Amino acid sequence: GSGMSDAVVQRIFEPFFTTKAVGKGTGLGLSMAHGAVAQSGGDIVVRSVVGVGSSFTVYLPWSETVAQAATASARGMTAGKGTILVVDDTREIREVVRRVLSFAGYQVLTAEHGDDALRVLHDHDGRVDLLLTDVVMPGLTGRELANRVHAGYPAVRVLFTSGYANDAIARHGVLAEGVQFIAKPYSLQALARKVREVLDAPA
Repeated sequence: GSGMSDAVVQRIFEPFFTTKAVGKGTGLGLSMAHGAVAQSGGDIVVRSVVGVGSSFTVYLPWSETVAQAATASARGMTAGKGTILVVDDTREIREVVRRVLSFAGYQVLTAEHGDDALRVLHDHDGRVDLLLTDVVMPGLTGRELANRVHAGYPAVRVLFTSGYANDAIARHGVLAEGVQFIAKPYSLQALARKVREVLDAPA
């Protein structure tokens, strides 16, 4: 590339931060890479000069013991079991969330929108424990999808997510008492912790 300013370098690992035009990037690629390296006990060092280019150096533990300990610690923080249906109309977000939750030990199904999610749920041969759905989507909203899912699968738990302001989310009936919600942008670790919290909550 053409290099980055110091201000951009300071933010490149933030989830959802991107310098690309709307619809051209989600800002999750570097965040996911940094999270994976950090969970392995390593680090990424960035050097960038505007007009020259950028270099990313990945440092990983040499000691097998240290690497195993770091991985065990990461899994201890995020580990879980069960099946999660992730619904988001942005492909990049679906893929990042799928990878993170798969790393944490879950079986992950994905869908692009509400009708797609209902089809995936119907075709899945087995139990689905959690519906993780965006609130604002084409077609069915997240709230409408959750209602449809609960009508046929009352045991499925629901976690809503959105990057829209609270008042817009409230109009979709999500910010009601007892409804589980995580706001975008979130860290990948925060997402894994929230998923575990929702699954472990009393029925």
